Amino acid sequence: MFEKLADIEAKYESLRGKLELPQVYSDPESYARIARELKELTPVVETYRLWRESDRRAGEARLLLSDPELADMAREELDEAKSAREKAEKDLKLLLLPRDPNDERGVIIEIRGGVGGEESALFAADLYRMYSMYAEARGWRTEIAYINETELGGIREISFLIDGEGAWSRLKFESGVHRVQRVPVTESSGRIQTSAATVAVLPEMEEVEFAINPADLQIDTFRSTGAGGQKVNKTESAIRITHIPTGTVVECQDERSQYKNKDRAMKILTSRLADAERRKRDADIAAERKSQVGSGDRSERIRTYNFPQGRVTDHRIGLTVYRIDAVMNGALDEIIDALITADQAEKLKGGDQ
Repeated sequence: MFEKLADIEAKYESLRGKLELPQVYSDPESYARIARELKELTPVVETYRLWRESDRRAGEARLLLSDPELADMAREELDEAKSAREKAEKDLKLLLLPRDPNDERGVIIEIRGGVGGEESALFAADLYRMYSMYAEARGWRTEIAYINETELGGIREISFLIDGEGAWSRLKFESGVHRVQRVPVTESSGRIQTSAATVAVLPEMEEVEFAINPADLQIDTFRSTGAGGQKVNKTESAIRITHIPTGTVVECQDERSQYKNKDRAMKILTSRLADAERRKRDADIAAERKSQVGSGDRSERIRTYNFPQGRVTDHRIGLTVYRIDAVMNGALDEIIDALITADQAEKLKGGDQ
């Protein structure tokens, strides 16, 4: 590991030198590329230097242990240095884990009401609101691509984009079945009902990154519709794109512009097809070792929101938080941080085998 770290530090210093060259400084594209590489390497190099410094301090403290007058001070310094070195080594192992190449991308989230009729549609609407508030708190932009609403304000199905740096790294563990336990507004007897909604999270992909043969596409236009005649667009600006080989269908109707709807629908279709290929590619790996935080399978029950008890439980890592109101208002960081930590621990364990 430390040989690799020495190479990384040498590359870091080389890039710093290049950044000061006149030919690079005057070329915005080259400058931006090198600056990006430096940004990625900086946490690793800084932590490596902390490890090296704490290792040096530990070595000096050991030399002083034989001096009776300095032994107590040296022992204290040695303990502090060893603790700092252990922490730096642990951090380095995490920093050197293979990076998900999609981590900095935006995401496309698709939510569908499941078992539970109108109550599941209302829960799907609550989940959309939860993710929207989380995105807003992080300064990310949210755009609806397609929405199918019910008369009571529920959502049968919605596709929306979250545009923000690192959105995929934070939201990629949200795919799966989300279950709710509460007394529905439609329930007059006050009985607790269990309903569910399915969430799919895809990294946002561009058409140039995943080639689609135009001959494989059937593109139809239609008029947008809304619940109870609301949000009806009188022009045929809504777009439906069918990928004939896979039968994948994407609809986009939120924009009044047919061009914008088509562009957004193609982005969602590209992301869906790329995600399907990725899942197929990863199937063998997943069969050998399933991650602790789950496979991302949309049929997997991942979380329960129990309103009477005020708790949210993530079943993959056994985490329960008793702040359901805050979570439904977008306070997801505690759960997401725990999922990321569990995923890192699983990868470290896999690397140690």
